[in-house]
Amino acid sequence: MFIFLTTTIITMIIDVKLLWLSSIPLLLLALTFSVFTIQRYQEVRRLSEYLRQISSGDYTLDIRDNEEGELSILKNEIYKVTSMLAEQSAELKVDKQQLTEAISDISHQIKTPITSMTVMNDLLTDEYLPTEKRKEFSQNIFTQLERLNWLVSSLLTIAKIDAGTVTFKEERVNVRDLIHHTLENFQIQVDIKQLHIRVTGDDSVFYVGDFHWSSEALTNILNNCMEHTPENGNISIHFEQNALFTQIIISDSGKGIAREDLPYLFHRFYKGKHSSEESVGIGLAMAHEMVTKQGGTIEVDSETGKGTTFYVKFYHAFHGK
Repeated sequence: MFIFLTTTIITMIIDVKLLWLSSIPLLLLALTFSVFTIQRYQEVRRLSEYLRQISSGDYTLDIRDNEEGELSILKNEIYKVTSMLAEQSAELKVDKQQLTEAISDISHQIKTPITSMTVMNDLLTDEYLPTEKRKEFSQNIFTQLERLNWLVSSLLTIAKIDAGTVTFKEERVNVRDLIHHTLENFQIQVDIKQLHIRVTGDDSVFYVGDFHWSSEALTNILNNCMEHTPENGNISIHFEQNALFTQIIISDSGKGIAREDLPYLFHRFYKGKHSSEESVGIGLAMAHEMVTKQGGTIEVDSETGKGTTFYVKFYHAFHGK
């Protein structure tokens, strides 16, 4: 518009007769500029409305176009950011749902032993209760207290791992020492069920990781194996090492895991078809967390009626060794 006015004034100074010749293209230029400006403001207005809808949580609109210009580039970039926000929003909804379900499961798992202990405690107040029954109820309360203590401890461990407050050491771990240390926790269970434990592997096999948390992981895996292995059953532990990783293979002669349960075996609070009533469903999930935080992996192979095999691998490259 400024150019139009300046040109008109100059034309009038030079020759008034030339004014009508120059006014037509100048008017067309001014009209074109006005239309372009109006369209640009409309695009900016639509873009502002789009951003308001995004801020309200609506990520369904698509403002991308294939035209040239700064606004088109800006719209395409905004759409990319919107897509990222939509994905993050969906993930947060899933996490929120999982958290709600987890809290519900935790509440149920904690409520069960508390309810049981409350009932047995009421029975123990009966002064005419036989001595044998009193001993039985007292033992049951002690068992439930141990279960509750383990559950709370396990949940705190998972919470610490999720929060990143657990520090995993990087030390040379001798696998045979690790396995023997872990098996010490199962001596009573092995004797009661008369299980046959076989450990094979070279004494020099090692990996770089955390001895304590690795033992915790193996404890949860072995506990699962022993729980599902019948009396006089067999459990074998073999360890080996190659250029890429150190592997611990734990096999049992138990009843196995249903094929449809395998994809969810390491999910928290998941209980398979063959799980016992006392099972909480976090032991294997904890083992998985502890191994993966050390750069390792856990795989499982199982078939109903033919036992289960766990493959625990610790990769050397993860620690730059």
